[in-house]
Formats: sequence, C-alpha cells, structure tokens
Amino acid sequence: MGISSLGAGGGVLTQDLLDQLREADQAQYINPLDARKATETKKQDAFNVINAYMDNVEASLQSLNEYGVFESRTASSSNEDAATVTAADSSDIQDFSLEVLNLATKEIAQSQADAFATKETTVATGSAQMELTVGSKTFTIDYDATTTLEGLKDLINKEAGDSVSATVVQVKDGDYRLFLNAKESGTGQDIAIEDLSGVDAFLNTALTTDPLGLTGLANVQDGIDAEFKYNGQTITRSSNEVKDLLSGVTITLKEAGTTNVSVKQNTENIASKIENFISKYNSALYQLTTDTKSSENAEERGVFSGESFMKTMKADMLSMVGTAGGGVGRVQDYGIEINDDGSLKLDTTKLNEMLKANPDNVQAFFAGGTFTKSDGSEVTVDGAFVEMEEEMEKYTKYNQSLDQYKNLLEDKIESLTEQRTKALERLTTKYEIMAKQFAAYDAVITQLNNVSSMFTNLVNSESADS
Repeated sequence: MGISSLGAGGGVLTQDLLDQLREADQAQYINPLDARKATETKKQDAFNVINAYMDNVEASLQSLNEYGVFESRTASSSNEDAATVTAADSSDIQDFSLEVLNLATKEIAQSQADAFATKETTVATGSAQMELTVGSKTFTIDYDATTTLEGLKDLINKEAGDSVSATVVQVKDGDYRLFLNAKESGTGQDIAIEDLSGVDAFLNTALTTDPLGLTGLANVQDGIDAEFKYNGQTITRSSNEVKDLLSGVTITLKEAGTTNVSVKQNTENIASKIENFISKYNSALYQLTTDTKSSENAEERGVFSGESFMKTMKADMLSMVGTAGGGVGRVQDYGIEINDDGSLKLDTTKLNEMLKANPDNVQAFFAGGTFTKSDGSEVTVDGAFVEMEEEMEKYTKYNQSLDQYKNLLEDKIESLTEQRTKALERLTTKYEIMAKQFAAYDAVITQLNNVSSMFTNLVNSESADS
C-alpha cells in the first residue's frame, strides 16, 4: 500500500502512521473490552442451558409432588372374560375373589305378531291417550287415528326415552313389530301399555290388553338382577357395572365364571416419574460439572470454573439428595442409588419391594405424611421430594438466585457494550484531531523544506559565480 500524505507533500506525517497508532490504541483500550464481552456472552449462553436444566429438575419434582402419583392404582382380573375391574386414585389396596353367577338383564317387550303389515300401518281407530309404564315410572302419550307404528315409536322415544327405547323391527314380510327395551337392567323394570280410551278401545290390542283380557304386549326377556359372590358372600345388583360395593372400585360383570382381583399401587407410574426426575437431575449435574471444571488446560477448563455461585449450586444439588428423608431414612433405602460422581440411578426392584412391603410408608417418605417407624411409633414428615423441590425453588423461582445471576450477566454485557462504545468514540475523536494536527504539521514541514531549498539554491548560485 502506498504512503498517503496528510498535507502538501511533506511525506512524513502520513495516514498510515495514524492507522498504526490507532491500531495500537485499539489493542490497548478496545480489544480487552471485546475479550471480556466475549467471555461474558459465552457465560450467558452456558447459563441459559443450565437454567433450562434446573427448571426441568424443578418441574420433575413438582410432577412427583402432585396428587395422584402415589395415590394412583392399577387393578387386574385373572379372568377378564368373567369380570374386569378399575380402581380410582386412593382406593384401598386389596385382593379379592369374584364368582359371577348370572348377569343382570333388561326387560324387553314386543307387540303381537302379524298385527302390523308395514311400519306405516296405523295403530288406532280414534283419538285418545295411552299410559306407558316402565318400572315405577308412568308416561301419558297422545295418539289418534293417523298415528302409525313408526309414529308411535317416535312418540314413545320423545316422551319416555330416558326409561325405555322403542324400535320398529321387520320380523318377516308383512310382520312389523314394536320392541320396547328398558334402559335400566335388573328387576322392577316391567313394561306395560294401557289404553285410556275406555270401552271404545281405539288402540290396537296387539299393543295392550283388550277388554276381554287377551295379552297384547308379549314379554321377550325378563329384567333380572346380577348375582355374584364377593369373597364367597352372595351379592345382587341391578346392573352389571357395580360401583357401590367397594369405595373407588368399579366391577364390570361379563359372564358366568370365577376370577381373582388385585388392586395395587401403580408402581409403573411411580417409577416412571422418578426415572424422569433422575434423568433431569443427571443432565443438570453433568452440565454443572462440565462448566465448573478446573484445569490448567484452558481448553478443558469450564466457563464457570471461577464462579463460586455455580459451584455452590452444584454442591447444594448434591446435598439436597443426600440429606432428603426427614430423618426417617435415605433415598438409597427406596432404590434411588447415588453414584460416585453424584449422579443417580433407580433400582426398580428395590423400589417395588418397598412399595409391596409398606406402600403407605413409601408415600409418606417421598411425598409427605405419617410415617410408621419400626417400633410402631408414628412421625409426620414433609417428604423427600417435597424437601428437594423447596431447595430447587431457592434457585428456580421468580427473582431467586438464577434470575439474579441472569440479570447480573445481562448487566455486565450491557456495561461492557457501553464502555466499548464510549472508548471507540474517544478514539475516533482523538484521531480526527490528530489527523488535522498532522496535516498542519505536514504543511509547516513542506514550507520549511521549500525555504531550505531556496537558500540551498542561492548558496549554490553564489558559489558558481565566484
């Protein structure tokens, strides 16, 4: 690159010299600020990762402490052809036997055969009312000479649809019948139709009883109660879905047969949520370990190797697991193993053994409640996972330690950005002034050079004349 003179041609105080001076000043005043900002930005990026991991740990603990984790139940039936069982949260843990003797059925009645050639055949010869009885409920329905079999079906469903279901079925050519199915099963759901037209008997006797006492509606199926044995005790219910035998347990009877039922704590749900916590915890711990690592090798050194805040947070995480338990045990007693590096691992076999031996104590130990000691005495504990969540919230809750550290990093980066901007402005101003000064100096040097050249020429001319 050629030399650029700032003045009239002195060629001494050049732009290249100014650039070199500015580069030296920038290396002294700007580059250190850039390096510090780059370091803080790197910390900010690493912090965002750790912050997300810590939120995940807190969320997994919150999920463990929600209602339903230890209250959740599973129910199994050894013979689902005979009966199936479901159990609501907090229902009693138990085993029992069932023997299904017979199922509950619904009352079904039909109109007499060969009374209606089509579904549009009328059912009455005049206008009156009929009274439909289903069990203890009675419904009054208007009809007239234009009411068809299909129309009567619609009237019944409209007026009595909550108690009975009416359908028209073509049994064979020229034989359409009205079927009435009680909505509820069990005894006491008898179906009957009475014509209120009196001696006129407008309603077709295929639907009701005529004055001579001939049967109109024919019984297709009697409604009977379900009958089964619970641990050998005979029980009857009007429905095949039994909800009132055991609190929170629903038994659905399927067919005659015997089955053994077991209602247990939902250990798979518990183990799954603990595994989720362990996964989130191990990820956060690994990241903290990596980012706080000390080393003489700069490439191996963690970005937070000199940050006591991050090291303290890691120590607190290790401590919260090691000390949780309210004095009645340790997490290791319940299958949560602590590895040498502080990471966790779940021994599901051990957890399930503890759940099988004393599910109430496991629930109390982890989620809080009344814990029964080996000597029979009882003590109220907060719960290991509750204790851990409280420790995590000291960092993760709004405006707590992590938020404060985040704000500190943002303030540092903003301050360094402002410092750099001001330092750059000062350098720009400084070198704008120096450029003007160099131009002035260059002009003076040029002028002096010209005067010197004039005197030199004059002396040389006088020397030549002599």
